[in-house]
Amino acid sequence: MTAPRILVVDDEPDLRELLEITLVKMGLDVDSAASLEEARRLLAAREFALVLTDMRLTDGQGIDLVREIAANHKNLPVAVLTAFGSADNAVAALKAGAFDYLSKPVGLDQLRTMVQSALRISQPERPVSAVEETPRNLRLVGQSAVMRELRAQIAKLARSMAPIAITGESGSGKELAARDIHAQSARADKPFVAVNCGAIPETLMEAEFFGYRKGAFTGATEDRDGFFQAANGGTLLLDEVADLPLAMQVKLLRAIQERRVRKLGATAEESVDVRLISATHQHLAGCVERGTFRQDLYYRLNVIELALPPLRERTDDIAMLSARILARLAGGAAPAVLAPAALGALKGYAFPGNVRELENILERAVAFAAGGVIEVADLALKGVTGTTGVIGNGAAVPQTEPADLPLEPEEAPAGNPVPPVALDLLPALPCDLPQYLDAMEREIMRRALEKTRYNRTQAADLLGISFRQLRYRMQRLGIHEPD
Repeated sequence: MTAPRILVVDDEPDLRELLEITLVKMGLDVDSAASLEEARRLLAAREFALVLTDMRLTDGQGIDLVREIAANHKNLPVAVLTAFGSADNAVAALKAGAFDYLSKPVGLDQLRTMVQSALRISQPERPVSAVEETPRNLRLVGQSAVMRELRAQIAKLARSMAPIAITGESGSGKELAARDIHAQSARADKPFVAVNCGAIPETLMEAEFFGYRKGAFTGATEDRDGFFQAANGGTLLLDEVADLPLAMQVKLLRAIQERRVRKLGATAEESVDVRLISATHQHLAGCVERGTFRQDLYYRLNVIELALPPLRERTDDIAMLSARILARLAGGAAPAVLAPAALGALKGYAFPGNVRELENILERAVAFAAGGVIEVADLALKGVTGTTGVIGNGAAVPQTEPADLPLEPEEAPAGNPVPPVALDLLPALPCDLPQYLDAMEREIMRRALEKTRYNRTQAADLLGISFRQLRYRMQRLGIHEPD
């Protein structure tokens, strides 16, 4: 079997020779070029499994070669060598289509790891139809045009090492998209570690991310790896990354740039090899403008952005999604089915909570459905009245109250105990607005919990929030269930 052939492009003879020797020892064939012109001539004459190029060459820029290869040799991964600390060059190369980058002076262990990853993906790209049929990709369900395009994007992004920022509303499937990118990548057999950045206490963040040595602090009774070590060789998802405090953002940026971390209590750093994916429902660029998110970290994480569509923009997928959810809820038994009017109602609903809200609605509807058939009334969609109307496809759907019309106090539903109040009706403007709003929220939540006898699931439904949001607010506001 012929060994994979690597093209090394660098105008420094000593570095070029070091790279050649290292790659040959790995059992690879190597061609080298000292200029862009020579590299182009070799690319036209031979097939390569990987190109490794310096960013600065005597007759031009390595990034130009990256762009040419991305346009003309789509299945050929390219890695770039950048000067130490040249973060902007690395980001520019990744945006241009580079598979990965290495900083000078080149660490040979990192070089070997990168080459092995690149060779695993150096194969013809699968057609989109094949990707859709792959079982591991069925977590993102749907055959609408936007979902087919999303899956095509995921298939392409899986072939790169560039950091990805996934954006989308809450409940739109950001973690599922990250898992699909990992599952289709060369790292599929390595760990996938998902971290909810908003759920970690600030005092524990450094220990959780980077690990610690025994005795590093009170309670550290043994050595422990952090998230970076746990994801070594695989993918690390930073979910709700906008919730990271600024102090932790600085440490995270250094770990990303240097690809090395140091455990609490340790004196030496250790190298880590992770593919970073971040996700948030917030507008990160706006967070940068407000000063709550570092601009340099934003540019390192947001090399490629993947935007997930909300459910209301892919209503054609609701029937398929509902069938999958109902089958899962049935647990092997005969699943419940949606009556035509109920399916029409779902297609006409805005789904502010997206797929997660659809799951909650169907789970509740199954409990109320008679004879295994879910009717409109079983869905208990917010704002739905008893009458029905017709949507574009002819299906009968409930009419809803206009979302922007305030309710009179006597018409306020039980799940909205405090009606809108005009500012001129307040006895006085509060001198401490955050404290005033916390007091109002605390009272509303207590009333909802008392009404449901502290059944948190029912209280969350009354308030129109998720169970997780309710639990978080109870902790923040110091609300406890009575003994």
